Amino acid sequence: MLGLSVGLVTIAALGVGACLGWEWSASAGNRATTVAGARSAPVAIVFGTELDGRGTPKPMLANRLDTAVELYRAGKVRALLVSGDGGGNSGDEVTAMTRYLTGRGVPAAKVVADPSGLDSYDTCVRARDVFGVRRALLVTQDFHLPRAVALCRHVGIEADGVGAGCDRCSLQRLWRSRTREVPAAVKAAADAVRNRQPAVVSPRDSALDEAVRS
Repeated sequence: MLGLSVGLVTIAALGVGACLGWEWSASAGNRATTVAGARSAPVAIVFGTELDGRGTPKPMLANRLDTAVELYRAGKVRALLVSGDGGGNSGDEVTAMTRYLTGRGVPAAKVVADPSGLDSYDTCVRARDVFGVRRALLVTQDFHLPRAVALCRHVGIEADGVGAGCDRCSLQRLWRSRTREVPAAVKAAADAVRNRQPAVVSPRDSALDEAVRS
């Protein structure tokens, strides 16, 4: 019985290791460059996450958005795609993200929202299929970037990561987020192998094309 348990644990550990290995291999290169070091792209994709009790971005999300503002001001991107859960437990992520960006001087015409980016895989697939993204800078924290970059590259987007900081993030929040990346890597690999459809399938939307051109 003990031998069986050890065997199962070993198999599980090897499986997790394989998923993490795929993630890091697929995201090799620019996983977490700086704003200054980023190569230009038509669009930056900002991944959503929790809001606070007032419906405004918590520090983790605020840092992602601040990095996106820097990219736009530096001329590294011509438009911003904010992708998250429009009906999340903490509120409408993409509306809060859009409001935050426009409140810091990004023209509303340059911000496009996807309220059906329910997880990182869905964000990447929908960026490609709904918004026609072929090259993008991905904006999130360094612990999330390998997964985000691997998934977007898997679905055919030429993606580089730009690491956002986490000023004012609690140690507990950081620890929880980093720990979460282990099971998330397994799910990401499974989604990639299955080429899973996103939870919400939508027709092609030209809003981002127009934002890039404007």
